Amino acid sequence: MSLFIYNSLGRTKEKFEPLHPGIVSMYVCGPTVYGHAHLGHAKSYVSFDVVVRWLRQSGYRVKYVQNITDVGHLTDDADEGEDKIMKQAHLEKTDPMEIAQFYTRSFYEDMDWLGVMRANIAPAATAHIPEQIDLVERLVKSGHAYEVNGNVYFSVKSFDGYGKLSGRTDQDALQSGIRVGIRSDKRESSDFALWKKADEGHLMKWNSPWSIGYPGWHLECSAMSMKYLGETIDIHGGGMENKFPHHDCEIAQSEAATGKPYVRFWMHNNMVTINGIKMGKSLKNSINLKDLFRETDPLVIRFFILQSHYRSQLDYSETAIKASASGLEKLRETRRRLREQKDGSGVFDCEPFARRFTEAMDDDFNTPVAIAVLFELSKAINAALDHNEGMSRQSREGVETFLDQAGRETLGILNQEEQNGNREKKDCVKKLGEVMLILLELRAEAKKNKDFILSDKIRNLLLDVGIEIKDTKEGAIWSDKSGG
Repeated sequence: MSLFIYNSLGRTKEKFEPLHPGIVSMYVCGPTVYGHAHLGHAKSYVSFDVVVRWLRQSGYRVKYVQNITDVGHLTDDADEGEDKIMKQAHLEKTDPMEIAQFYTRSFYEDMDWLGVMRANIAPAATAHIPEQIDLVERLVKSGHAYEVNGNVYFSVKSFDGYGKLSGRTDQDALQSGIRVGIRSDKRESSDFALWKKADEGHLMKWNSPWSIGYPGWHLECSAMSMKYLGETIDIHGGGMENKFPHHDCEIAQSEAATGKPYVRFWMHNNMVTINGIKMGKSLKNSINLKDLFRETDPLVIRFFILQSHYRSQLDYSETAIKASASGLEKLRETRRRLREQKDGSGVFDCEPFARRFTEAMDDDFNTPVAIAVLFELSKAINAALDHNEGMSRQSREGVETFLDQAGRETLGILNQEEQNGNREKKDCVKKLGEVMLILLELRAEAKKNKDFILSDKIRNLLLDVGIEIKDTKEGAIWSDKSGG
């Protein structure tokens, strides 16, 4: 059997073979760390976590890079507006690096709860400014970029393939540029920023040959992926909303600089909706993972996500979550029953289920079908255990091995820790959230009464045990730094 992946570039499923036999280079766009992770982040990173898991179980050595965007991502996702992290720093009355560090820790806490494995390398944009400047210099030297008043722009007209991923042309980019009010010092409104001159008072800035400034958002992924994975990589993942302009710009600047194909397989996960409505911060219906985890087992959320294909929309509702909780519990109960069953004499053949599971995963990582196979297996296991002959030790061990491989190693939904306290751990998280609400309310009351000594004491005592409080425009928020 062969693995087939839907390639967004060719808009079709293609047989996957890595550039270098046995080794897969994979880059996934990481979070912009200016707020807590939400359900959309979970959809993306759980999906790509399963991709990495399956590639490794298929025998590949996967070098997985997932970046942290801590500079350059502006509020309009193009070349104008305020840096998202700097804007949050102003709201919280602190500096951008503290914001980035705080929310990076928060992101990893949430991913750990979801069972998302860490990438091999997690480079931050601010730690790779020299590599980004070097890439801009190459583009300027080759005539693909130009400098105006300390700003450097990529000339879209200099690259014939612009828009080949999203299907949008430079004229589409031009109209997009006009809508968001692109700066007039560009030669064409469709050109995009590689380096921006910092205004007076801009907190995040570095020296460069053109000005004291900061890199454009699109630049970091090209510079860091090429540094760690080479000029051509096997797989690049991200959300569908990143096709244009982010990934189109990545392709243009990378291929213009190297003259080589940038990415062989582009993978894009679809969005999350809430009761049929697109989820987004602007619509004020974004679901914070920390809030969600206080009410729901994180592995139920993971299971819920994987019941939808990564290229399909995921619609969140309380009904859907309850159904996922019930479904996952059925699989867990089957595994518990299997382990507790005494040896019998019945023979159970697990191979047909294992074959169908593999076929599903090899078909563009079709997790909904793979999970359906596990439910069919669960039904068959319970029927075998109900039979007078039961199941022989050899058969039982074979089934347990497959369930462990499919449910824990591949899908990450039947993790071992669930057997020895995951429920209790979830209850502790819920109780911690309730306690923190009380403490934050007491602290807010102390501040209102101008009892800043008590207010600071509450904050400092919590920090001593690994809980950090941040004061924002919307109120105080907290994050568990202890990893507990």
